Amino acid sequence: MSEPEPVIQSKNRPGWRKTAGEVSLPEVHRSILVPANASFWRKLLAFSGPGFLVAVGYMDPGNWATDLQGGAQFGYRLLSIIMISNLMAILLQHLSAKLGIATGRDLAQACRDHYSTPTVWILWIFCEIAIAACDLAEVVGSAIALQLLFGIPLVWGCVLTAADVLAVLYLQNKGFRYIEALVITLITTIGACFAAELIWSKPGIAGMLLGFVPSTEILKDPDMLYVSIGIIGATVMPHNLYLHSSIVQTRKYEQNAGGKREAIKFATIDSTVALMLALFINGAILVLAAAAFHWSGHQDVAEIQDAYKLLSPLLGIGVASILFAVALLASGQNSTLTGTLAGQIVMEGFINIRLRPWLRRLITRAIAIIPAVCVIGFFGESKTTQLLVASQVVLSMQLGFAVWPLMRFTGEKAKMGEFVKPLWIKLLGWTTAAIIIVLNAKLLFDTFMPVSVLKTLYGHLGLSVPTS
Repeated sequence: MSEPEPVIQSKNRPGWRKTAGEVSLPEVHRSILVPANASFWRKLLAFSGPGFLVAVGYMDPGNWATDLQGGAQFGYRLLSIIMISNLMAILLQHLSAKLGIATGRDLAQACRDHYSTPTVWILWIFCEIAIAACDLAEVVGSAIALQLLFGIPLVWGCVLTAADVLAVLYLQNKGFRYIEALVITLITTIGACFAAELIWSKPGIAGMLLGFVPSTEILKDPDMLYVSIGIIGATVMPHNLYLHSSIVQTRKYEQNAGGKREAIKFATIDSTVALMLALFINGAILVLAAAAFHWSGHQDVAEIQDAYKLLSPLLGIGVASILFAVALLASGQNSTLTGTLAGQIVMEGFINIRLRPWLRRLITRAIAIIPAVCVIGFFGESKTTQLLVASQVVLSMQLGFAVWPLMRFTGEKAKMGEFVKPLWIKLLGWTTAAIIIVLNAKLLFDTFMPVSVLKTLYGHLGLSVPTS
């Protein structure tokens, strides 16, 4: 099938330094019709889908590593971090959808049309690092699942994940709805697997409820804080902000103030519902690890492979480990599908590179597969879970570079017009950005400062020296 002719945006607000160019994802832009006079539920169904593609990033294999480690090591205490990070995600994805609908630009295009060229290139490089870290987690997670289920070596499992390029091309040529349908099917599979695992693990209800109450202990314990930052990095993913601001534009609705306002409302409902499902799955992974490992003398379980081996014996259910691996495979494959779309959006949006779809996605997948194969070959298969956790910390480091421009653009009336965010959203948004930046700054400080400096500083504060 030949590529469609590029569509050029014709309108431009004075708040932008550069005129808008080609629309985001031109091959599927405004390809799904929203009935103008339909009922609420029919319109909601028409708008539903992008939120689930975004939610995929919040339940990818990187989350598994951090949630497993957090549950096994600290019990239910980090459930509050999962809840807070999910609330952050709901807010940021709402703003991302609003930016795409109100301005007709995805976040990458908005950065290109606002910042100077050197700044754009810096932001693009940081975003590519984040996508590479995310893709590393997805590729390695899928490879681990293939190894657990079929005995395929990790390196070959990583190579097999390149098949997602063909899957995305085939489904997108048939229509964007087919991609959404596949993603929702895989999410349902993951949810069903963990619902069964929770029933079998019989977690303590009171302990879980207390786990959702935030505690200052998390800030004082350096190991707990390290895993917490990894959870935030795994949950609030920078490339999802670029992805969501683009795929909400696949809907064809009335291009006036009323139509855009309605589109923002339905897009927010869609993403909020999907992210609540992601909260259930992330929470379920941590609760399962806490119930199965924390109180059974296996607090040191952090490897996905070890969790797989121990689940069936500890729960007394033979199929428990198999369902765990099936859910992991579904999670990894789902994430690689959306990761290729995010890579395309970022490359086109920031630096306006135009490549054929198959080549563009092959490059995106190679950026993930080549480092994964090299890392596994160099460090060995025993280090895969540590790589997953580290990849999520890297993701968290990049969040500020995506959140800052999103908060700035959606707060400028010259860019957003009547859709500029209200004061209370500004306060919540900037508070979220500040939390992310401060936590990341502390992690960088703990990681790179000399031990002597850390001992002196933390000794004065009465805190223990970080060991992670």
